[in-house]
Amino acid sequence: MKIKSLFLILIGVAIFIASCKDEATDQPQGIVHDTTPYMLNYGNLPAPNIATDNQLTIQGVKLGRMLFYEKMLSGDGEMACASCHLQEFAFTDTARFSTGIQGLKGGRQAMTVFNMAWHENEFFWDGRAHLLRDQSLLPIQDELEMDETLDNVVAKLKESQTYKDQFIRAFGTDEITSEKMSLAMEQFMNSIMSINSKYDDFLQDSTVFNASEKRGFKLFTTDYNPFFPNESGADCQHCHSGLNFENDKYMNNGLDASFDDNGREKATNNAADIGKFKVTSLRNIALTAPYMHDGRFNTLEEVVDHYNAQIKASATLDPALEQTREKGLFLDAQDKADLIAFLNTLTDKDLTTNTEYSSPF
Repeated sequence: MKIKSLFLILIGVAIFIASCKDEATDQPQGIVHDTTPYMLNYGNLPAPNIATDNQLTIQGVKLGRMLFYEKMLSGDGEMACASCHLQEFAFTDTARFSTGIQGLKGGRQAMTVFNMAWHENEFFWDGRAHLLRDQSLLPIQDELEMDETLDNVVAKLKESQTYKDQFIRAFGTDEITSEKMSLAMEQFMNSIMSINSKYDDFLQDSTVFNASEKRGFKLFTTDYNPFFPNESGADCQHCHSGLNFENDKYMNNGLDASFDDNGREKATNNAADIGKFKVTSLRNIALTAPYMHDGRFNTLEEVVDHYNAQIKASATLDPALEQTREKGLFLDAQDKADLIAFLNTLTDKDLTTNTEYSSPF
């Protein structure tokens, strides 16, 4: 009797242990919330102001990177954010206007995605997205781009154990929401740094400019002087200032006298913003053709020619450009070549191949 009782007890223990193991297999193994910070390397640039409610973590950045390259975010499963923001071209598109999943083209050139952490004046060419997290969700829902609903995207991601596990690592729960998606994508885009160009080496005294680059740098940083043309510069730093070569403003740069696209005014409904567009960074400019909000210029030579002698008058034209419009910048062929030589020093040597920013799939 005692032996039988002991036998029954051992069977019960074995069943209990087996049931525990079965239950354990239903739970993620070793999947835990990981708040280890992601350490930014921002080189010569000042420390960026990362939102206090979305500090970068290794797992949050990883999730954002996965989503940036995830084609499930589109209606047909064939397009990702990275489809129009290609790493080899400093995260922009070589097409004048990107083509969405329905074969429709957008109305503006795809913007670059690097050093976003230093942009504090809203997002898109017209600034219609207040925060980077807001920007991250709009192309998904745009019928000209990825043409999908956020509800459908969430439903698709919920079918993936890989994503549920990564949401646990990043946010402490496998609950997938569009808000958490946007926070993760903001983290990834804020992690993309462009800090390793010849210009950055020059600042560290680890390289020197050749004669053309040196003269181009002087032209870039010297003010326009209509009274002494021989001493006049290209005055580029007026708009493309600081170490990120942008000024966090929206400006009318004289592309047109009248406008098919009202630019910033579409976001603000302020007539004073007609024809104004976001001033973009000149870092990696040699990689990011075509140029301007509508991609009208194919080469840097065309861009320089515009500022040299082709600026159009309009009510909202930037005053500094209005000053140069009548007489031009006095740049001759050598000046233009030297200026472009300097702009080429802004190309990052690592950005296009850095595996931290490439597809994780």
